[in-house]
Amino acid sequence: MAHDGAMGLKIGVLGLGAWGGTLARLFSDQGHAVQGWTRSRGGDPAAVLQGQDLVLVAVAMAGVRDLAVRLGPLWPADLPLVSCSKGIDLEQRCTPAQLWARSNPAIPRLVLSGPNLAAELAQGLPAASVLASDHGPLARQLQHALSSERLRLYTNGDPTGTEVAGALKNVMAVAAGVCDGLGLGANAKASLLCRALVEMGLVIGELGGEPGSLYGLAGLGDLLATANSPLSRNYRYGLLLAEGVPSAVAIARIGATVEGATTAAAVTALARERGWHLPISAEVLGLIEGTAEPRQAVRRLMERDLKEEGLPVLQGAAASALAAGSSEAGANTAGRPS
Repeated sequence: MAHDGAMGLKIGVLGLGAWGGTLARLFSDQGHAVQGWTRSRGGDPAAVLQGQDLVLVAVAMAGVRDLAVRLGPLWPADLPLVSCSKGIDLEQRCTPAQLWARSNPAIPRLVLSGPNLAAELAQGLPAASVLASDHGPLARQLQHALSSERLRLYTNGDPTGTEVAGALKNVMAVAAGVCDGLGLGANAKASLLCRALVEMGLVIGELGGEPGSLYGLAGLGDLLATANSPLSRNYRYGLLLAEGVPSAVAIARIGATVEGATTAAAVTALARERGWHLPISAEVLGLIEGTAEPRQAVRRLMERDLKEEGLPVLQGAAASALAAGSSEAGANTAGRPS
């Protein structure tokens, strides 16, 4: 990425929904030149790739595969792609950045994730995110170019763990909404979220991510935000499921994509294929499909066999980074925040 650091970047944004539109405005306010594309307005998304310093992809998970197939072969050499989508593709059983890698392995890919409720950022409230990539120098360059008082960026070297954490926390936020919707109290919710971390850690590890990413901004950080805020679509969706509202009706009421619904189906399919035990994800899917009743689902979770707690363990650099507080947990510790 050739760029004169004294000037703003030229940034393309594919997808101008709640998240993509917020990022576009945020970076425009910083002085970057932003060009956007959204499916609803039509036009050729390939035009957004020309002459940019980087491109953010913020389309809903359901639209990533088709866009990657269409644009991957056309992607300019050395043009960084920052994936801002969250989820797991049900058909390909992979993350958004992995879909782009399958279409064009040469694309320099980064993942942007964290506790980023779009409505709060749009109001000017501060937030932090992580830029995860195998390309450490590029991640650090973009960290300095894109950070501001409103959005502080950290880096890490675990894009897989970062993406999986960002996807799975949406499923757990749905479960948290159900718990609150049933009025089960703080003790039950705290217990639920602790066990949610165990499920998230299992999937991160099985898919090749670093356990420490579970405790970073894209994992615990994003889970805390989305599992407790009515601004979270996944949390509000869980509240409606707790009332007995059918999934399709709940999504229509929210009026936007609820990534936790499709991610629950994808991760549960993976669990069946690979023999993983993901009780919370399975119960959430049952609620979505109408095969479970909210109170019965919670009762089944509370009545599971007694066993050791089995929390994911931080190891090596991840544990040192968390203890020192000097970089994003689970990070490649060479990439430190400014």
